[in-house]
Amino acid sequence: MHQRIDPLWHSDFKLNGLSFSTVSELLDFAQDLIDQGEAHEILMAQFFIKWFDQTPDVLVKTSGSTGQPKVMTLAKERMIFSARTTGAYFQTGAGTRALLCLPVHYIAGQMMLVRALILGWDLHVVAPSRDALKEYDNRYDFVALVPYQVHFALSALKRVKKIIIGGGVLSQELELTLQNYQVEAYATYGMTETITHVAARRINGSKRSQTYHAMPEIHFEQDDRDCLVIHAPGLSTGPIITNDVVRLESATAFTYLGRADFIINSGGIKHQPEVIEQKLLKHLKGPLVVASEPHPTLGEQLILILESDSYGQPAEVEAALASLTPLERPKKFYTLRQLPLTETGKVKRAQINEVLKTQRK
Repeated sequence: MHQRIDPLWHSDFKLNGLSFSTVSELLDFAQDLIDQGEAHEILMAQFFIKWFDQTPDVLVKTSGSTGQPKVMTLAKERMIFSARTTGAYFQTGAGTRALLCLPVHYIAGQMMLVRALILGWDLHVVAPSRDALKEYDNRYDFVALVPYQVHFALSALKRVKKIIIGGGVLSQELELTLQNYQVEAYATYGMTETITHVAARRINGSKRSQTYHAMPEIHFEQDDRDCLVIHAPGLSTGPIITNDVVRLESATAFTYLGRADFIINSGGIKHQPEVIEQKLLKHLKGPLVVASEPHPTLGEQLILILESDSYGQPAEVEAALASLTPLERPKKFYTLRQLPLTETGKVKRAQINEVLKTQRK
């Protein structure tokens, strides 16, 4: 076993079956990939070169699910802290066999590389496709997926010990399906600003829960909006104030309710659309979204938007609406050919009404 020779990597790190004795060897390999690799390999190689340069930061894109996509600067030392908290929480130390099948230009993909480098993983990197897990017969200790990939990877989950799921809405249907699999499945909570997840919840097995539990050295509180405030000295010099409405269970645990900036005030009653959507998804296939439109007396009225391909029968919609309380029931519903989504499958809520206006023309 080699001694650790650089604080930016662990010498047990392996990549696609290759071992590297020095950083120079890894960087030479990265340059070869830039010259002749596939698209996902080039992005990975560029990240390695940036990781080992003399600058303290890296750049990463946000997905744009709650606003315009942007580029953020993240300190390498904070990314290292995040990697180590993940290793401690999920018990994924040196030698962990992991799969990276997420886009490397987003934080989720970059942090899989950082975890592998810092913790000494045996990392298999493939193109970020929906069938990435099924394309190989390898067994893995740890895999990060978005919900869309999980849906297509069910037949291969028997070869995985632990999966974390993030980057999109985990449907109740998929969560229920995962109860039939032995893999340890976790939903994660986080954002680019928190350098991926700061909390996770088990979504199957005897430890299944709706409560998110903090990574090590992280704790929570609420502000006067009932929104989550994250205290993570290793990630930020001050508290990270979110727009996520939660029910705080303890200083290290919470239940997620929805976004404060998505709250709809209809006739003086404040509604969390994500809560209503979860109730509807017990009866309807997604994707769907609860939004609002102007109303002369209520100010805003609730509306339901469905994709036309998954609309189903009017009776099914009526039965789903009947499961809601009278005040929660949308006053109208519309269908769109396709809901506006980010690359990671999140609904672009800010664009819903604009899309509706365009379709009405």
